[in-house]
Amino acid sequence: MAQGTLKINTDNILPIIKQWLYSDKDIFLRELVSNSCDAINKLKVLRDEKQTDFNDDELRVDIQIDKDAKTIKITDSGLGMNADEVENYIAQLAFSGAEEFLKKYNTDKESDQIIGHFGLGFYSAYMVSKNVTIDTLSYVDNSKPVFWSCDGSSEYTIDEGKRETRGTEITLFIDEENAEFLEENRLKEILMRYCAFLPYPIFLNGTQINAKEPLWLRNASDCTDKEYQEFFRSLYPAEPEPIFWVHLNVDYPFNLKGILYFPRVDRRFDWKQSSIKLFCNRVFVSDNCKDLIPEYLMILRGALDSPDIPLNVSRSYLQMDRTVRQLSTHIAKKIADRLNNLYTNEREKFIQYWPDLEIIIKLGAMQDDKFYDRIKEIIIWKNSLDEWTTTAEYIERHKENYKNKIYYTSQDSKDSHCLELYRDKGIEVLYANNYIDASLISFLEGKLQPAKFQRIDGAIDDAILDNSREKTVLDADGKTEGSKIASFFQSALDQEHLEVEAKSLTSDKLPSFLVIDEQQRRMREFLSMSNQGGAFPMKRTFVINTNNKLINNIYKLKEKQSELANSMIAHLYDLSLLSQKEFEPESLSNFVSRSSDVLEKLLSLHEEK
Repeated sequence: MAQGTLKINTDNILPIIKQWLYSDKDIFLRELVSNSCDAINKLKVLRDEKQTDFNDDELRVDIQIDKDAKTIKITDSGLGMNADEVENYIAQLAFSGAEEFLKKYNTDKESDQIIGHFGLGFYSAYMVSKNVTIDTLSYVDNSKPVFWSCDGSSEYTIDEGKRETRGTEITLFIDEENAEFLEENRLKEILMRYCAFLPYPIFLNGTQINAKEPLWLRNASDCTDKEYQEFFRSLYPAEPEPIFWVHLNVDYPFNLKGILYFPRVDRRFDWKQSSIKLFCNRVFVSDNCKDLIPEYLMILRGALDSPDIPLNVSRSYLQMDRTVRQLSTHIAKKIADRLNNLYTNEREKFIQYWPDLEIIIKLGAMQDDKFYDRIKEIIIWKNSLDEWTTTAEYIERHKENYKNKIYYTSQDSKDSHCLELYRDKGIEVLYANNYIDASLISFLEGKLQPAKFQRIDGAIDDAILDNSREKTVLDADGKTEGSKIASFFQSALDQEHLEVEAKSLTSDKLPSFLVIDEQQRRMREFLSMSNQGGAFPMKRTFVINTNNKLINNIYKLKEKQSELANSMIAHLYDLSLLSQKEFEPESLSNFVSRSSDVLEKLLSLHEEK
């Protein structure tokens, strides 16, 4: 057996870093400024160890642009380096000074955490530079300044530098194709995106760009509503005010801080857009938190910061592991706790916010069993009494009378012709008007057994029948009046998948309505939501009310005015389709034409009299 050591060709490594390691060139500034802040942080740790002393006023990072010389200088007042450290931390690729420092000066203080971990960030400078120099002076007394220079090849020079004060100055000689980075506005945009919340003053051409401390670092009890709203505006200047927020502060079993905002939802709202900003030790990483945030919470806004999140080598996005899954679960729990607290202590406000909250709550219930268990008592419904209730309250109120039925309608109250039948009988009906409610209802039935949801136009319920007025007298052929009316209407319509039933309803006002099988309707809506729509034949029942004058008068026309009777039956059926939003647009022209024809014939009948 032979053993060997992998040999890395540095001539090939730098082009890979330059072209492939980072997805965006502007990350070079984030990496170099982060390194500068790390150098300052390390210096503060050394002060705590009594190895140096200085005033905090000295700590800063300066960025200077010289368009004539085509250079960008990044200068910090951190701990600096000596010649050996430059050899170790700069001349050796992927040798992380942060890792070595943390091992030597292990600290649990959150403010002492180091940003960099891979040792590659410095070389991101070569994405925009043809040459990079370093002039650095160590904090150690009697140290000599060191000058390092490299043009991006495997060769570099190292010599005595000219720096007279502690810290490091990095000079980037920007190449022609990246001249955009010599524009002050371009660098300001990058710094505001990635470095706005770094802990030390950052100056661009003498102007500080990070004056505000991130609000998530403070205790929730110390923050005012105005401060939360101002912080939201700083993150999302073009969006309307949020409705409320959740302040996260977790130290065990992982470290996580952040503020999540519930946005106002309107027709233009993009439900699929991820807008939560992810930070690692106050450095912006990404605004795509799809692995850290459950899908049903993706519409939230805000910022999350954690030193424990596992990032890829370029610190551009998350890598999935057990920690990320734990963080995701914990965030969902905190959101559920906040929602429950709002419902319990400020119910009127919760109801006011419901149009903006219901999608989050309903999706979360269906996608996450643990989330459902935490919020199941706050899924609310508007009812036909113009009140808000939960399914648990509904079942408890009517467990004796409704036989485990939960009556509901998916139509607005003003559009539902069937609803009056139930209202007249004093039956409470829930409104399920959201597009997601069909899926939610099927889900809840699995949780609320033996209770079942029954759509009021999905079955002919005994509650709306008046058996005392049923036309049950048999004629010579053994047929009841009701069955003969039903047969006549069935023959006139002559449609496949349609059944006509004549019923004695409790109200005389409603001439007819359409019943569509509950389970088939749910299946159609499910296929539609999952983009598997198409032709889906469904059993329909056209219910005609034998107690209604219009129905009886149409039936009387069958001998003398059979054509008019057939037209009126077709017209009634189309009206029932319209009320159920089942009317096909291509049938509109025929509907309008028939309407005129029916009116004309009725007028002629009136004139004959």
